Amino acid sequence: MSHILVTGGAGYIGSHTSRHLLAAGYEIVVLDNLYSGHRWAVPEEAIFVEGNAGSAKTVNQIFNTYDIAAIVHFAGHIVVPESVENPLKYYENNCTVTQTLATVAAENGIGHMIFSSSAAVYGEPKELPVTEATVTSPISPYGRTKLISEWMLEDLSNANESFNYVALRYFNVAGAALDGTVGQSTPEATHLIKVACELATGQREQISLFGTDYPTQDGSCIRDYIHIEDLAAAHVSALRYLQSGGKSNVFNCGYGQGFSVKEVIDCVAKISDKSLNVNVTGRRAGDPAELTANNEKILATLDWKPQHNDIELICQTALDWERHLVAKRKVA
Repeated sequence: MSHILVTGGAGYIGSHTSRHLLAAGYEIVVLDNLYSGHRWAVPEEAIFVEGNAGSAKTVNQIFNTYDIAAIVHFAGHIVVPESVENPLKYYENNCTVTQTLATVAAENGIGHMIFSSSAAVYGEPKELPVTEATVTSPISPYGRTKLISEWMLEDLSNANESFNYVALRYFNVAGAALDGTVGQSTPEATHLIKVACELATGQREQISLFGTDYPTQDGSCIRDYIHIEDLAAAHVSALRYLQSGGKSNVFNCGYGQGFSVKEVIDCVAKISDKSLNVNVTGRRAGDPAELTANNEKILATLDWKPQHNDIELICQTALDWERHLVAKRKVA
């Protein structure tokens, strides 16, 4: 049986998507160097290879060992402030790795790739919610590396009629598996909902609110939060789209509605019944004031419909996961 290669499959989004791929009947090979992922997050049914997706030798060995039908590419760095401070690290890991992976895939006749992109490619959009046709103008090195990678795949697809890809532009991904078995465990994570839930469970002393002077209703940034289970399901739908003859395409992955930083913090405080210590500070580099998705294209093209569009559910599953992690550490 052919397999799906999942790069970065030990990470937050990769591990959830691996579960969804297996549940959909696919056999998968997970390739991860465990830089920010965890071996325990990889499903037992998956074949695991520890290594770098940017190593042509390693990827070729996988292709020579397994019949790979498609690639779902997650491996990459994702912290916007870090990308501002250390841009070359992001160009090397995000762009160069994608180039190497695409090169080896083309050489081996692999015709389908799902690419983990980001709404950061839009920068400070002049229209909201953003559509896939909105002008891309990233304001951070992270966003630029995602857009450059998209361009590479687009150019490869144009030059090679047997290669097609789907780039999924994630908005703010949050929450944990509904069954509580896996969630976000990235060391020193910067995602708002995870950080707020860490504070609510006593793992942090305070949370920083970066900027209260944005042109929004309460002065804090507004984001479109998508539950991890819905996002993972979108990858399976995108893969099926390509395998059924779909052409290269780009899709926003969001719900089409936004919540401010203050609203999210208030939501976590409510469901945890905790008073959260918030440190108001200045704006953070690379943060647009508002970013919400127009998701009409993905709804019309892929066999995908959100099942968990509920900010309280997103926060509750994230909170439950943090409580699980705390309990696990106490036992250890």
